[in-house]
Amino acid sequence: MSSYRTHTCAALSAEHTGQSVRLAGWVHRKRDHGNLLFIDLRDNFGISQCVVTSESPAFELASGLRLESVVSLSGRVVARAPENVNAALSTGSIEVAVEQLELLSAADPVPFPIGQATAAPEDQRLKYRFLDLRREKLHRNILLRSKVVASLRRRMEQQGFTEFSTPILTSSSPEGARDYLVPSRIHPGTFYALPQAPQQFKQLLMVAGFDRYFQIAPCFRDEDARADRSPGEFYQLDVEMSFVGQEEVFAAIEPVLYGVYREFTDWEIAPPPFPRLSIEQAMLLYGTDKPDLRNPIKMSDATAIFKGSAFAVFAEAINNGAVVRAVPAPTAAARPRSFFDKVAEFGQRLGLPGLAYVSLDASGALKGGIAKFVNEEMRAQLEQSCGLKPGDSVFFVCEKPAKVASPSDKLRVYLGQELDLCEKKTFRFLWVVDFPFYELDEETGKVGFAHNPFSMPQGGLEALNTQDPLSIKAYQYDIVCNGVELSSGAIRNHRPDLMLRAFEIAGYPASEVEQRFAGMLNAFRFGAPPHGGLAPGVDRMVMQIADEPNIREVIAFPMNQQAQDLMMQAPAPATEKQLRELHLRVVLPKKSEPEKKPEASEKKPEAPET
Repeated sequence: MSSYRTHTCAALSAEHTGQSVRLAGWVHRKRDHGNLLFIDLRDNFGISQCVVTSESPAFELASGLRLESVVSLSGRVVARAPENVNAALSTGSIEVAVEQLELLSAADPVPFPIGQATAAPEDQRLKYRFLDLRREKLHRNILLRSKVVASLRRRMEQQGFTEFSTPILTSSSPEGARDYLVPSRIHPGTFYALPQAPQQFKQLLMVAGFDRYFQIAPCFRDEDARADRSPGEFYQLDVEMSFVGQEEVFAAIEPVLYGVYREFTDWEIAPPPFPRLSIEQAMLLYGTDKPDLRNPIKMSDATAIFKGSAFAVFAEAINNGAVVRAVPAPTAAARPRSFFDKVAEFGQRLGLPGLAYVSLDASGALKGGIAKFVNEEMRAQLEQSCGLKPGDSVFFVCEKPAKVASPSDKLRVYLGQELDLCEKKTFRFLWVVDFPFYELDEETGKVGFAHNPFSMPQGGLEALNTQDPLSIKAYQYDIVCNGVELSSGAIRNHRPDLMLRAFEIAGYPASEVEQRFAGMLNAFRFGAPPHGGLAPGVDRMVMQIADEPNIREVIAFPMNQQAQDLMMQAPAPATEKQLRELHLRVVLPKKSEPEKKPEASEKKPEAPET
């Protein structure tokens, strides 16, 4: 294999017994038994146990080795005694009796143990990321990521897509987040922007006639970190298709997502076609635009049931514009009073004092909570709308329409967990569709774009000219898996006349649109095919497949939550020479001030990446 090794540390098995071999790797563990020294040698592929006896010429050198030193050793493969076989290792039935040992690179004492499952503090792990990546779990995650990306490429090519590369140094575009800017030395006072996404380029490739594009695309956004979002940069499976509608996009991407998840996990996966929910249905049934279908609890609207009822608290709130959401709690009726007290405490943390509920006991009697205010007609309606049956309970959230979704969703999730109703080791995909094209700005009272202004409105130009703008839906969609949004997407607006009209309704004159989006409009005027696409996040997919709660566990060199690279010490000040070459000077703020919000007249149309 090489001058340093004949086998990798994972390659040896009982069939190699008696053979002379040479291994190379890192000293993972050492166990000193006096005249017998055990070394677990680790490389990219696995671990082999090596034994050095006091008679071996390598014993003195082996005794002084520090953990994580790099060595090359040679010896004979011997079978372990049956009582010493380690079934947890693929090489656990053999060991290497060391005859020669060469120290290739001595290691200083490591700042945290590599061979233990317990992780060090995150800042220390990120500072010494090259050491952290040696840990088995993280090492396995990064190798998994590589395999997932290779699988995505293979599956996209099987679907007839061609991989393209698009520019990294480009112009600023309204993608909905802050740009990272790069100053130009050749053109003083001007800046490139790192792409938030290849959105315009992939659409221009469709205009150029390439039909089916994909890219494992690096994207750059100056936004805050979250558990499922890395600050600075991320990668996405960027996809665009020509001569397609919404259903054709779904049919092309569903086998790719299903296939890659099924390839790398033994969890249950519901096969295509994935279910669809309108955004209105999602908000009503689940209280969120990214429902987790593993939780079977579905809410319903109970406003009409309580309107004018004897339960004055709800009846009065409804008269003042509130709505009521019923959140079922299957099997909860048999729970002790302490369960309902605990749910009530959770409701108080959500800002819901005195959370209302009723229960239907095993005999069918309505009990508990506000049961005395629920007459037979209301009971029948609850049984029909909530599926309420003996043994079940149902909780009620009463709030203004704009505020009811979040607490209802949180209560639904809480009940699903407390009652152990959620599916385990399962992936559930879902398309959320029919997003509104416009929305009303509560501050200005003006109509503005709800999401992506470059999407195709359902009904086209006729809808824009004849319908109430707030009733128009867009061909926009989200792909959601287990409550995580993997991607937004859309069928694009490829007609300049339709685009100008859509922006006109939102208050943007044609001259402004022509100036700001000249490149796309000019391209569309030379013949653009109907096209659409989406861009599932690679990091989020690997995070789910690896069953990791934090996205940094599947990225080789992530930044911390403050968008700092602690290992490479970035960002860092530029030198005076660099600043002079770029015709820049640094003016630091005197004190931290809140960012000024733009006036209504200054607001730019936003185009979230799709």
